[in-house]
Amino acid sequence: MLSEEEKREMLEDALSKARRDDFRLAGRDSKGISFDSYLSFLNNIQKVFSAFQISRYRALTELNKF
Repeated sequence: MLSEEEKREMLEDALSKARRDDFRLAGRDSKGISFDSYLSFLNNIQKVFSAFQISRYRALTELNKF
């Protein structure tokens, strides 16, 4: 849940014309990225995170909601 201060900040931000224009320009200026560039980005992200350990235990799924 948002605090009252966070709610007030979001409402103030929503009324900001400069903020609205920033989002409009960001949408217009977005250019398509090539597939090779995207793969390069993903490879670079993988360098940041270490490999994870595979669990030897079964996942408990009896409490999952459908």
